[in-house]
Amino acid sequence: MTLSHKQKASQQKKWASLALVYGALCWGVIWYPYRLLNEVGLSGVQSSVLSYFVALVIGMLLFWRRSAYISQIPFSAYGLSLVAGWTNLAYVLAVIDGEVMRVMLLFYLSPLWTLLLARIWLHEPWHLPQLAAIGLSLLGATLMLTDGLWIWPWPQSTSDWLALSAGIGFSLTNVITRYSTHLSVAAKGMLVWLGVFGLSMLVLLWLNGVNGFAFITDVTPMMGLWLVLIALLLVSATLLVQYGVTKIPAIQASVLFMTELIVAAIAAYFLAHETMSVTEMMGGLCIIAAGVLSVVTAETEDSAAG
Repeated sequence: MTLSHKQKASQQKKWASLALVYGALCWGVIWYPYRLLNEVGLSGVQSSVLSYFVALVIGMLLFWRRSAYISQIPFSAYGLSLVAGWTNLAYVLAVIDGEVMRVMLLFYLSPLWTLLLARIWLHEPWHLPQLAAIGLSLLGATLMLTDGLWIWPWPQSTSDWLALSAGIGFSLTNVITRYSTHLSVAAKGMLVWLGVFGLSMLVLLWLNGVNGFAFITDVTPMMGLWLVLIALLLVSATLLVQYGVTKIPAIQASVLFMTELIVAAIAAYFLAHETMSVTEMMGGLCIIAAGVLSVVTAETEDSAAG
């Protein structure tokens, strides 16, 4: 018995949604090993250089048979590499120094940028339920970042600005990924890792010159294990997220990826002893509701279209 086109599309969308949730789980906890490395002497930029170098090596081992194709990607595709590079590096730097949930929430203002970018680049239509989901997620972010409804949580530190810029970069990455249908998931993954590695190298050179790489001799076996673990999470999460955002609308992808907020809140409580107020919890519930509304709306539209 073969599946109909509608059933295949529905199944594909479910797998894409699960892929995004897995990516959210990884990014909801990956800040912790980066913080541990920072505590033993590896800065966020140094950790990014090494972890993404390992990710590149893993990617080369996984995709060596496709190396000829990957090496022939158009120059324009490196825009994805640059934007994704900044997104990931800024996120790591922000989450090391900033309060986890504040960083996460400034990062997850990204649906607003995704809504605008998806409309301009992808010509995705705006529907009232989607707008309601975006509004609900922004309400949740406001509640979690402030104690009132009328005070907008303006960034107040370097980590805040890094998180905000990373969120804009994340939205742009999602839209470029969906727009770049000519690129395989393998090529997109390699572009992301190359972007973070290359940008981290440039930042390290800018901050410390060639001497900035002397830290490599101080890396211990335990640090190496942490870096390999981070790289494995990066590779699996990147590939699955790239697959997910390619298969479903950019706005829905951004809202689904907000599962990371819940994971990060739990991890921050148990690992970093950061707590949430009742108002912040209400904000979290708004964000969850926005995600549910987005998914239900998308499924309803698909059923109506079929």
